[in-house]
Amino acid sequence: MSVTFFITGGTGFLGRRVIQEILDRDSSATIHVLVRTGSLHRVPSHHRVLPVIGDLTEPGLGIDDGMLPDRLDHVVHLGAIYDLTAGDDQAATNVQGTREVALLALRTGAVMHHVSSIAVAGDFQGRFTEHDFDLGQGFPTAYHRTKFEAEKLVRSIDGLDWKVYRPAAVIGDSRTGEMDKIDGPYYLFGALKMLAALPAGLPVAVPAIGATNLVPVDVVTRALVHLMLTDTGTERVFHLVNPTPQPVREVYQALAAAAGAPHPVASLPGSLGRIALRKPRQRQLRLLRAAALRRLEIPSVVLEHFAIPTEFSSAITSLALRDSGVEYPPLADYATGLWTYWYNHLDPTRARRQSARGPLAGRHIVITGASSGIGRATAIRVADMGALVILLARNEEQLMATVNEIRSNGGCAFGYVCDVTDSNAADTTITRILAEHDHVDMLINNAGRSIRRSLTRSMDRFHDFERTMAVNYFGAVRMTMGLLPQMRARRFGHVVNISSAAVQNHVPRFAAYVASKSALDGFSEVAAAELLHDGITFTTIHLPLVDTPMISPSDGYHAGPITSPETAAAMVVRALVKRPRRIDVPLGTIGEWGHTFTPRLKLRISSVMHQAMGDSPAARGAVPATAKIEQIEISSMPGRRDRYAPKPIRRLAALVPGTQW
Repeated sequence: MSVTFFITGGTGFLGRRVIQEILDRDSSATIHVLVRTGSLHRVPSHHRVLPVIGDLTEPGLGIDDGMLPDRLDHVVHLGAIYDLTAGDDQAATNVQGTREVALLALRTGAVMHHVSSIAVAGDFQGRFTEHDFDLGQGFPTAYHRTKFEAEKLVRSIDGLDWKVYRPAAVIGDSRTGEMDKIDGPYYLFGALKMLAALPAGLPVAVPAIGATNLVPVDVVTRALVHLMLTDTGTERVFHLVNPTPQPVREVYQALAAAAGAPHPVASLPGSLGRIALRKPRQRQLRLLRAAALRRLEIPSVVLEHFAIPTEFSSAITSLALRDSGVEYPPLADYATGLWTYWYNHLDPTRARRQSARGPLAGRHIVITGASSGIGRATAIRVADMGALVILLARNEEQLMATVNEIRSNGGCAFGYVCDVTDSNAADTTITRILAEHDHVDMLINNAGRSIRRSLTRSMDRFHDFERTMAVNYFGAVRMTMGLLPQMRARRFGHVVNISSAAVQNHVPRFAAYVASKSALDGFSEVAAAELLHDGITFTTIHLPLVDTPMISPSDGYHAGPITSPETAAAMVVRALVKRPRRIDVPLGTIGEWGHTFTPRLKLRISSVMHQAMGDSPAARGAVPATAKIEQIEISSMPGRRDRYAPKPIRRLAALVPGTQW
């Protein structure tokens, strides 16, 4: 005869394992799983597992009539919010949801298996047995309180057959290390990784603040299902805890050995540790503590309740599990598996790690204005370094020619026709890129427009300023803002903005161009400060004149050296690999220093330059306007060569704060 189960929380980390364990133990079991529509894909695929659309927070669980049989054998309530950092809003799930599940069990004649938590003991100090429940304990968080209230509700319903299971802090699988999220002790793994960067022999003292209780999910699963399927009687409570609580120092020692962090050599007095864990009264100390915890990404409540004041007896549970083969292995035996799985799958900063094949190998890099000029040269170069290159440009023919060239050389490239000044086109393209390539690691805002025209010849050409801002500023900001959400989610991203030394020198006749690039520089400075903690960095490159057709309409009217697209691309690659805040050229740095230290002299020099260098033929209308905005192509203008500071000078400049040549 088929045994029927109804399970809530069946799509969760523990729930999926409980379902599989039931299927393995009972070949006659039919399992109905409560699931929201959006989580149907997470229900284990098996012909004896039947999804039931509903919601814990809805009256009657939101289940339509006829979706469940009139009689059930077992109702297993795993669904809950397991989060110390959550507030009172979790009561709708943890308490009201439990009420609806209990009423379903009562109505169908099923035994209700309520998975509670050791959190019901709250702040009780001393020994807490399976017979204990309400001992006047307080509840330090909403999670503790709602778990207590939910269990109290189950116990109070007349006629309901129930069993209650109180697991300790559930951690990853002791065999595979698998875990589904960062919770509980996993919040401390990031700090362990930082400690692992210190010398292994560094002496470390761990405060003797008490013990905790960690249990691997596979052990909890086997124990839970065994107790469910064994006739132990009802109105029974089981503690799924490690019979031997783990002192905090022991936990640190096991995980430190796995992470390669310094081993503990001594214990600090517990009073010092407890003072460090509590919120200080002084406002300044509270702010410093909060800032340090944010830096380590450790919620304050997790740190404060890592050690528990309660010792949980499991004598009744151990007796019931005597012939089950369920044993709790020492943490030291499987800590390496926990650490390895976290490092490879859960570490929030894992996207920042470079590939062993090279600093850009495997990186997804978006380049705007990539069909020619600096963009094309950069795309070819980073593709040679193993990056997946995503090229954006308006000219489809030139764009695909570049893509095909990269592919013919063994590189990985994809092209998207996009005008970054068109918000709809940019948004659509970003959506496509993320759908087809999952994520973007780096963005190079290279698409640009330059106009060289004196203000006296621009009185009736306000559109020059609008069009320049549309590409150089708004287009770059639009691409950056569109990609920031997924960069923040992955805790890594780098944005390279192509600017100009003209911004530092405030070169006459480039008012529209300098203003647009200055705006982008300002945006980058603010964004860099706001997003540094999220692992997102910015580099601004103040390039000299680059040998492309964008400067050809005013050819012969430029002052200063002209570099090649390939050299400019090398600067961009340096920005991607080293990720400095900015990269300048000597001429730009000199102009910037002059503006700071000798502003009047610099102004006079700029005025003389303006008088000496007349407007170009294009600015005077001698060249058709379309010639000034053609797509950039790499050109080889005769008589020009790269001029840059020798490497020793560049290294010397790097010693000056803010100067990178």
